[in-house]
Amino acid sequence: MKEMSELTMDQLLAIVLKINPDHQLIKEISARYSTSRSLHLAAVEELLEIKGVGPQKALFLKAVLELGYRIVSSPSDDERPVIQNPKDVFNLLHPKLCLLDREHFFVEFLNIKNRVLGIETISIGSLNQTIVHPRELFRNAIKKCAASVILVHNHPSGDPEPSSEDVKVTERILKAGEIVGINVLDHIVCGDGKFSSFKELGLI
Repeated sequence: MKEMSELTMDQLLAIVLKINPDHQLIKEISARYSTSRSLHLAAVEELLEIKGVGPQKALFLKAVLELGYRIVSSPSDDERPVIQNPKDVFNLLHPKLCLLDREHFFVEFLNIKNRVLGIETISIGSLNQTIVHPRELFRNAIKKCAASVILVHNHPSGDPEPSSEDVKVTERILKAGEIVGINVLDHIVCGDGKFSSFKELGLI
């Protein structure tokens, strides 16, 4: 029997939905959603528009996809990663960020040894539309006894170059960090398979 990693998307869907890979329903789903990412982003209401997909199948499919999403987006509690450079940040969060179709602003909370204490979503939406509140960010950092933080957000356009708004938000958070005594180590902007580091660009 083949390993799961060797199976095609159609074969995996067939196992989940308990039907033959050549079934018309599999063809319908594949025609609409060519990648697992696009299928993950589909709402239950969209799936229900496909002939042969009822509420039970739609919810089951979404649940399986959500489990996979949480596996790649959640660090292990007993083996928290250590951040040594911007690439470590990108490698840790890119599997999660590449699934998102809107800007998400995350904060990594680190202890004194740069080991990740946790990762939280601070805001969702473009930074020029969603205010990132330093008070909320650092309140959570204090609760976790974080020694430092790293800011991370994605550009769905795929271009990781920091915008002027990115710079303004970062400056505001840096000033707040100085007041509360929590160091902002970097701000990573993730694009399509690449990233920009404020630290490497001399912006921090």
